[in-house]
Amino acid sequence: MRGVVLHEPRNVQVVDRPLPTIIEPTDAIIEVAAACVCGSDLWPYRGIDIPEDRPMGHEYVGTVIEVGPAVTSVKPGDFVVGSFCYSDNTCEICRAGYQSRCVNGGFVGETQAEFARIPQADGTLVVVPGGRPDDRYIPSLLAASDVFGTGWFAAVAADVRPGKTVAIVGDGAVGLLGVLAANALGAERIIAMSRYEDRAALAREFGATDIVTERGEAGIEAVKMMTNGLGAHSVIEAVGTQEAMLQAIGTCRPGGHVGFVGVSHGVTLDGALLFSTEIHLHGGPAPVRRFLPDLIDRIMNDELNPGNVFTHTLPLEEAANAYAAMDERQAIKVMLTP
Repeated sequence: MRGVVLHEPRNVQVVDRPLPTIIEPTDAIIEVAAACVCGSDLWPYRGIDIPEDRPMGHEYVGTVIEVGPAVTSVKPGDFVVGSFCYSDNTCEICRAGYQSRCVNGGFVGETQAEFARIPQADGTLVVVPGGRPDDRYIPSLLAASDVFGTGWFAAVAADVRPGKTVAIVGDGAVGLLGVLAANALGAERIIAMSRYEDRAALAREFGATDIVTERGEAGIEAVKMMTNGLGAHSVIEAVGTQEAMLQAIGTCRPGGHVGFVGVSHGVTLDGALLFSTEIHLHGGPAPVRRFLPDLIDRIMNDELNPGNVFTHTLPLEEAANAYAAMDERQAIKVMLTP
């Protein structure tokens, strides 16, 4: 089969790779209908945390073609969406809603390919009713496997509720879908922090009521001026840098909630700062599996269209162009089709 491999920084190639096979009795093999490039893929692409010759991809939708002997909830022919974290969905941590920390779990990989092996298939994959849907639903279902599920978790972690003011730090795909999630969860005011016109326009389409272009202390001050000097009730941090985290904390009012889902790189927090701000911090790898059934229903019932976050669609063979487009901010998110 054909699959994407990152050989070294900014050197992405599509190469011949072995077809995946059942290794554990709980595995499933899917034929990938669509995959995509994640913002977190750009960290190794740029040379941070990169093992040599790394197969890429962790977002996926597709059709089951083979299952291990222990798999009971999915079968060949089912069209499925799965989380970027695999989980048994039965352990005590999973039952508490944190499938991304399943005691038998881990991270799905190598899905930017024609076929992929999904561990713990019963607990990881969710069947889309009625078989493969119309192609117009594929981008949104693909978004649910990570980027929309992550944005949704960020909004939940930030305690977004009807009548509240929400600020979103980060205008990448996760931040933009955090806007969509906040809107769906009933936020009254949604402040998206973006200095790029195309991203601000999509934020407004997803439900943003205000756009703040400033960063750092200026951004914090802008949000406070919009909220009677208090700050937002809920803040989503969707970047993972020190500046973004400090901006999120500074933007949040005392007693408020920060949901952080940006993959942290170089983030350190001062104890005195945390003690004095009196805010709630909650986040990490999103337990997407918790939300998948609800998100799939909302998508298939035409209530939400997170697939609009994909500004480009390219064939798998052009994966190198997809990475470059996202790295250079020419694309918000790129879908790959085998």
